Amino acid sequence: MRLTRATLKATAALAVFMAFSAQAGVAKETGDTAGPVQTLTFSGAYLAGRAAEFDDDLKSAVTYYERALSLDPDNTDLQRTLLLALVSQGEVDKALPYADKLKAVPEVERFSRLTLAVDSFRKNDFAAAERWLNLVLESDLDRLITGIMTSWAKVGQGDADGGLTSLENLSGPPWYELFKAYHRALILANEGRTEEADAAFDQVISELAPRSVAPDTLGRLAEVYASYLSSRGEKERALAVLQQAEETGGGIATIPELRAKLETGGKLDSVVANASDGAAEILLNVATELASGGGDSYVRVYLQLARALRPHGDAVLVQLAHVAERQQDGEGAIAIYRMIEKDSPWTRFAEFQIGLNLADLERNDEAVAHLKKVLEADPKDLRAYLALGGVYSSQKNYKAAAELYDDAVAEIPEPGREHWNIFYQRGIAYERLKEWPKAEPNFKKALELYPDHPQVLNYLGYSWIDMNMNLEEGMELIKKAVELRPSDGYIVDSLGWAYYKLGQYDEAVEHLERAVSLRPEDAVLNDHLGDVYWRVGRHLEARYQWSQVKTLEPEPDLLAQIEEKLKNGLPPVDGEKVADAAGNARTVSDGAPSEPARQPEQPQAQPAAPAEPAQGATAETEATYRVKPGQSLWSIAVEELGNGERFREILDLNPVLRGDPNRIRPGLELKLPTAGQ
Repeated sequence: MRLTRATLKATAALAVFMAFSAQAGVAKETGDTAGPVQTLTFSGAYLAGRAAEFDDDLKSAVTYYERALSLDPDNTDLQRTLLLALVSQGEVDKALPYADKLKAVPEVERFSRLTLAVDSFRKNDFAAAERWLNLVLESDLDRLITGIMTSWAKVGQGDADGGLTSLENLSGPPWYELFKAYHRALILANEGRTEEADAAFDQVISELAPRSVAPDTLGRLAEVYASYLSSRGEKERALAVLQQAEETGGGIATIPELRAKLETGGKLDSVVANASDGAAEILLNVATELASGGGDSYVRVYLQLARALRPHGDAVLVQLAHVAERQQDGEGAIAIYRMIEKDSPWTRFAEFQIGLNLADLERNDEAVAHLKKVLEADPKDLRAYLALGGVYSSQKNYKAAAELYDDAVAEIPEPGREHWNIFYQRGIAYERLKEWPKAEPNFKKALELYPDHPQVLNYLGYSWIDMNMNLEEGMELIKKAVELRPSDGYIVDSLGWAYYKLGQYDEAVEHLERAVSLRPEDAVLNDHLGDVYWRVGRHLEARYQWSQVKTLEPEPDLLAQIEEKLKNGLPPVDGEKVADAAGNARTVSDGAPSEPARQPEQPQAQPAAPAEPAQGATAETEATYRVKPGQSLWSIAVEELGNGERFREILDLNPVLRGDPNRIRPGLELKLPTAGQ
């Protein structure tokens, strides 16, 4: 039997109760009210630890695992579990005894020996680090990490040429090349071999990175190269590197701060200054890329090991905060963001994220107050308007949002492509206020700045159809949006709901069924499908679909409608309900939701980053793909679909990945879209 998360938690709770129950009776009789923790059985402690780990309560998990291990000291599997839990919590020193015990166990050595190698790097014992990095069993990912760290261990021993040779001889799949070239550049820069380092960095930034990495990684490469150039007094070249990365990779969070420091005569701090920094860098690089495709349990291990090597590395802290956000731990994310140094290029981004996390925690007054201070500190930073506007929208305070976006537009001297989202969000705010004459020009301006952006096409097209105007053009806009984002359940839903509004129910069924298959957890989409089933006479299926909505935590007003429909069905067509212009609740921008009454499941991230549409998609079928060792969803999207951003389409086609903490593993079969190929 496969234990689901809920089953495991229930079993663990029962085990803990049974383990406590006998002692609880004694405590009551003796008047002792202390917690009866010491009486936990092995199974009770282990299951309680697993439940705590599934809830991302690592501190409690460690406590339970330690208790279980005290009852079965030679349990290798439990030693491994405790090792990983301690490292994930940042307790690397406490993990070392377990790493030492497991150093000769092939199935565990990828983490035990890596942990011991990190400790040797910290002690500047680079020869020992190199020894620890020899593994018996290696995946492609393990070999990349240990291979590059071995090169840095040789550098630490004064053998830079040996390190470069080791790096050159590191063989693996094509995705190795970026990391090898990048760390070759870093070693050359560390050794003062300027011309060779420049050539290597140029290859990374211009040829390899733009087509194969996530934006955070591209931003990191640009920051490191620009910092290297800045340290040599080459300000203009450093600025050009930042500009190139921004144009290639979109909204990279630190670039505005790095650019401002350079333009005001400052120099950027060196990022990778020694062998330990280099070892930390590959761990950060790998973790950042893995995060693009899930697998947060391993991401956190690599990040905490990188942090052990470089305790004040703000880029590592940001990635750890992202892990907390993905696990919906807003408090944890805020605590991590507050650890970032005040003079860091990440400081302002961290302040945005603190405000957005406060809003996710429904501490809206605090969120607004916080983001107002961030905005006041730099009124020309448009990211602050998007972040604060998103919070206002989540409160349905569209008047405040519209006024705020008016202020933002006033700060734009000459609108460019990067400003599309300001106009788009202003259009949404005015549409919510039912001021369409003010809303429509903003949507058109957003499309002028960013032609064929699927979210804008979808919103404008549906709005027209909803208001019974420009029907043919509106339908064409939505169809175009679906072509560009065929796996976006919300956009597909808009097309189906548009057909529904036009009374073309057979066509509506096809698209609304597709939308629900892409977003089965969305209450509004299931409601729409129920409605169209009713209209085509499939009343039993309609009632089933509406019943499903009740299990999906619908908003109170939608729940009331569902109860009425389950009781009486739909009224005649003439009394048909009207959907809102966004097709109800959905996320349509990087910084703010289109329907503020219900937040998306993921915490909002970089508020200024534009969402790039998948290019050239015209139709969609599905293919099967088997995951190879070391791959992430991002790398699969790059290799198979030509664009890393399309990893979300893979997630849409494989919803099981969203609930699995390890998500992706070698040998797993995935469904892939084959659109545009």
